[in-house]
Amino acid sequence: MAAAKARVYRGGMDTVSLTELAAQHLEIARAAESKRSAITVYGGRERHLRQTLLAIIAGHGLDEHRSPGEATLQVITGRIVLRSATRSWELEPGSYVEIPDEVHAVDVIEDAAFLLSVVKRESHTR
Repeated sequence: MAAAKARVYRGGMDTVSLTELAAQHLEIARAAESKRSAITVYGGRERHLRQTLLAIIAGHGLDEHRSPGEATLQVITGRIVLRSATRSWELEPGSYVEIPDEVHAVDVIEDAAFLLSVVKRESHTR
């Protein structure tokens, strides 16, 4: 299978279907050794806000880590568990949650794609 060409949306009046992007990146994730795929939908190193679509196959996830800034997560498709040391959230399509400012991880229960939005702390913008 040919890899889909990644496109980064950096503003302007571009529109993007997150549903279509999720389907494309789930296909890429299924073929990838890491069982995940990601694309920056908006932002980048020069911006404070970065929005990234992540697609991850069931049984995989994101290991414990800290966020580089204020962050939210919105599930587009599938089911995931966002967990921290003090709490966990089972999330399904349409779920939206603020990510706690503490070490957290994501476990994927059902092949999933989600939009991660992060406003980087000042020390992460340089």
